[in-house]
Amino acid sequence: MDRRIYKVRRIDPVERTDECGVLEGGNGSWRFIPGADAGGGKRLLMIPGLRDVHVHFRDPGNTGAETRQTGALAAVAGGFTCVTTMPNTTPAGDSEEWLREQIEDESLPCRIMPSACITKGRLGREVAKLELLASAGAAAFTDDGAYVANEDAMREAMVRAARLGKVVLQHGVEPVALAGGVMRDCRIARQHGFAIMHPEAETLAIERDIRLCRETGCALHVQHISTAQGVELVRSAQKEGLPVTAEATPHHILLCADDIPCDDANWKMAPPLGTAEDRRAIRDGILDGTIGLFATDHAPHTAEAKEGGFRKAANGIIGLETALAATYQAMVLEEGMALVEWVRCWTVNPARLLGVPLPSAMEDFVLVDESANIVAGTDTFKSKSRNQPYSGMRFAAWPVLTVHGGKAVYER
Repeated sequence: MDRRIYKVRRIDPVERTDECGVLEGGNGSWRFIPGADAGGGKRLLMIPGLRDVHVHFRDPGNTGAETRQTGALAAVAGGFTCVTTMPNTTPAGDSEEWLREQIEDESLPCRIMPSACITKGRLGREVAKLELLASAGAAAFTDDGAYVANEDAMREAMVRAARLGKVVLQHGVEPVALAGGVMRDCRIARQHGFAIMHPEAETLAIERDIRLCRETGCALHVQHISTAQGVELVRSAQKEGLPVTAEATPHHILLCADDIPCDDANWKMAPPLGTAEDRRAIRDGILDGTIGLFATDHAPHTAEAKEGGFRKAANGIIGLETALAATYQAMVLEEGMALVEWVRCWTVNPARLLGVPLPSAMEDFVLVDESANIVAGTDTFKSKSRNQPYSGMRFAAWPVLTVHGGKAVYER
């Protein structure tokens, strides 16, 4: 990459500083000159490379939907320089070999910090070899995509994870209470007679795991929180002093069930979009710090897997390439969230969850055009899949340059 000069507004989420200046560099070497002025041209937002603690790359086992390579390309196109992959692959991520395959792929433009299974094969019965998985590089433990319903197995896993200093990421949807629900109560659900997911499917799962957190002292992270009741449970646990955190996805922050236009499975995910009241509670939880992280739950699927509408299609949407734009729209523009706090939800707080430091600000960063005025569409997406509800939506902010390890890995 040739030497470049950019007018930037640099946000440092660690020091909580906000200053204008000039960024210059390229070819692996960059420097920020505070107070300098590069003359005309648009001033870009400079923030650390984003970190996503919840992505699915489908590799191995379903590479028709996504590979590590296409997933990583989608990540850097969205401004992400580090992602944590989920172990619901085929075979499941319960072995040292699986972890090495994820970690040691040096062809990728971003870093992968994989999580590993809580239970062997993600079957919810026998706890996996957590100690060996941790020594092999597992960033966290989860059976994501499946709730660990066996309480004895979950308790044992949390005791062992606590000894290892690792967080447990729990897919908080209790399958019995879910009862086949595919949508929250809304006009489309009533029109088509869809089975409803009631809040108890989430709250029962969160209540049990908070109780186990209290018993074991293990750090518990609630994935893709979607209900007002779930937010309140997390808030109460934190007030009690328990090591409980939660993440919210861009789609649960920006959208709600009333936005679903028709029986279109590009709007189907698990947990489903909440009510307008749930969305309000999630945003409030972000603003007051109860929910400290954003995470995409990037879930690619082939076109065939998304056929059949809400009753038959697979759950999940892709989100890496629209996550920055969607959360900026919802939280910064619509809610007035301070930029530095928005950046912390994508950088500092995910790093703290996994117990790792942020890389050098001059090695991993993204430049954002806050007046890009982009209409989202799949024609430029790097992901191998296209299952998402954002097409045609207009967004103000969009990544224009992603740098990882000092090298430009994406440029719009």
